[in-house]
Amino acid sequence: MDLEFNKNEDALKQLCFQLKSKHQKVSLGGGEKAIAKQHEKGKLTARERIQYLIDDDSDFLEIAAFAGEGMYQEYGGCPGGGVVAGIGYVKGRQCMIVANDATVKAGAWFPITAKKNLRAQEIAMENRLPVIYLVDSAGVFLPMQDEIFPDKEHFGRMFRNNAIMSSEGIVQISAIMGSCVAGGAYLPIMSDEAMIVEGTGSIFLAGSYLVKAAIGETIDNETLGGASTHSEISGVTDYKFETDQECLDHIRNIFDKMGDNPKAGFSRVEPATPKLDPQEIYGILPLDRVKPYDMMDIILRMVDNSEFEPYKDLYGQSLICGLARIDGWAVGIVANQRKIVKSKKGEMQMGGVIYSDSADKAARFIMNCNQKKIPLVFLQDVSGFMVGSKAEHGGIIKDGAKLVNAMSNSVVPKFTILIGNSYGAGNYAMCGKAYDPRLIYAWPTAQLAVMSGASAAKTLLQIQVASLKAKGEVITPEAEKELLDKITARYNEQLSPYYAASRLWVDGIIDPLETRKVISMGIEAANNAPITKPFNVGVIQT
Repeated sequence: MDLEFNKNEDALKQLCFQLKSKHQKVSLGGGEKAIAKQHEKGKLTARERIQYLIDDDSDFLEIAAFAGEGMYQEYGGCPGGGVVAGIGYVKGRQCMIVANDATVKAGAWFPITAKKNLRAQEIAMENRLPVIYLVDSAGVFLPMQDEIFPDKEHFGRMFRNNAIMSSEGIVQISAIMGSCVAGGAYLPIMSDEAMIVEGTGSIFLAGSYLVKAAIGETIDNETLGGASTHSEISGVTDYKFETDQECLDHIRNIFDKMGDNPKAGFSRVEPATPKLDPQEIYGILPLDRVKPYDMMDIILRMVDNSEFEPYKDLYGQSLICGLARIDGWAVGIVANQRKIVKSKKGEMQMGGVIYSDSADKAARFIMNCNQKKIPLVFLQDVSGFMVGSKAEHGGIIKDGAKLVNAMSNSVVPKFTILIGNSYGAGNYAMCGKAYDPRLIYAWPTAQLAVMSGASAAKTLLQIQVASLKAKGEVITPEAEKELLDKITARYNEQLSPYYAASRLWVDGIIDPLETRKVISMGIEAANNAPITKPFNVGVIQT
């Protein structure tokens, strides 16, 4: 019995249990009473609609399940951002599904709702995935309209994306299954085909109350913009159905007859499970995030047949680079090595730190993967770049810039998994959110910030103490400790993967055993988008 292994295993399994519990809670949207009200109206909930729509026993990769977590408490919260989104399979074809959750503020749009919808569209556009919109929304949440309506990345960007996707031949199908109001009415009608459910679906630029106020006309919503009006009089919608189920069945029929598109041609062979037990990952990852471990132990439990072909494994050892397959797909892996290594120059290198030699190696490896058309997977557990006079004199900034350049200009799809630490410039070099990974997910053990909690808290404390002393205030050791504890608590809250997920800095939080599924479905999606841009890193300092 390995006591350390068992402690690690218990701790990570507990975090995964908490993850599952949190997801079950957010899956209820506005709660069981709100779900019951949907059912009373003869409507399915957003999640029930998705489950009915996708192929039986197929995977669904949810995007941003924890969007809005802990936000907008003054308005009663916005679970899941008031929308359910993800990649699913309809008639065997991958697609992006976006479904308004009418149990959350009648599906109204908060700022995070717009951000989540735009992220779903971004994924669809990057990967040329067909999009299915299941519309059931009361429109913009008016108390926060100034944060939703006017800016470039706000609500209106969705309709611009509708138009761009249509021009690029990306199929969009919409179903109006509840309210569809004001500017939101453009979304389904800018799709290729729009259908509506009788009795529950309605679409208009202005509802009956606003019409009365604006022009004095008295009219009910059904006559103004119901299913019969738009299917028989205005011609705004293409199909009318009596139930949610009939409407969803028709979407499946449309997908059944769609033609195929050119592929990117990424290499895939028959998938194989890892020979080493993936369950052992729970015990390998240390409970104490400062403790070293061998990242190869994680990688070999993640890749097919536990086979990995290292690149320059004796050089730049603080970064692991090499080729493998995940669920049959060929991948190039760039991962932080967390154990202490010794270079041939006799230098002891700390785990999780990027040194000049490792940055140089990874840049070259990334270029090779682009040359060979191999998707890249980044496994982050990074504290940052090495600092100090030796590193600076050795050109760490130059070598780090080379890595950032090669990674930024990559034309092959990139996928990022945050395993542990994701601090500062290390987050950038290892393909953080700012560098356009096709998907970025975190394990429950991840921490994301400009620096570690301990380092940040001490730095912030020094700044505050200096400020107070400048005002002539005397700080007792007890008061200083109280201030440090307060700063640490606030900063640690921001380090949480749930804090990152609520703001869409990551696409979601997953059990480590789901990592293969995320990467495989991600590459399958990326394979729908042939690479047309040539790989060019521009000017690199050598």
